[in-house]
Amino acid sequence: MKTKFLTAAALICTFFYSNAQVNTMNSDMDQEMNSSKGMTFEQGNMFAEGGLKITTGGDEDSYAVNAKIGYFLSPKVAVGGQASFGSLENDASDIKTDVFGIGAFARYYFLELDSKRFKAYGEAGLGYGKNKTKLAGTTIDNDNSVTADINLGLNYFFTKNFAATFTLANILSYNSVSPEDGDSVNEFELNVNLFENIFAQPQFGIMYKW
Repeated sequence: MKTKFLTAAALICTFFYSNAQVNTMNSDMDQEMNSSKGMTFEQGNMFAEGGLKITTGGDEDSYAVNAKIGYFLSPKVAVGGQASFGSLENDASDIKTDVFGIGAFARYYFLELDSKRFKAYGEAGLGYGKNKTKLAGTTIDNDNSVTADINLGLNYFFTKNFAATFTLANILSYNSVSPEDGDSVNEFELNVNLFENIFAQPQFGIMYKW
């Protein structure tokens, strides 16, 4: 009888201890989420950001990885550097292009919603790229490129340091490609139908602010 009583007491204690631990964890999570309310940038803050874009289907498959580090000149303006690499492969022609690029950007935050968790921005970037094209594993061309663009994006802070990042639309872009053999090719694009396809190809990333 004594053994059964001790066992029951132990089970009751274990239950209340586990319940207290769960409540503590939930409280900590709620507290962390609430800490992002009213989150503002300050001069001198820095951030690291990484993004990924993958396209599949049809004859072409591609991926691109972009990493940025930024510094806030004011609560609304940040500048920084970026690096990217990616690949585009055409299954029908067996042509593959590998891309590497570096550049600089300036970002302006113009809208805050949801207790300042949601922050929308416009960003202008300038970069230099190196493109290597291969056919059946053999290099057939090396190109240099200069790019400039203006993008629209947003951050959503789920803690005071971490945010999800979305690049929603490319408003304006310029691309100049200089092949080793051949004339340069210049492309300019202005997206006049921005609000019809703003969510067509979003790019997702993560930001860490300190």
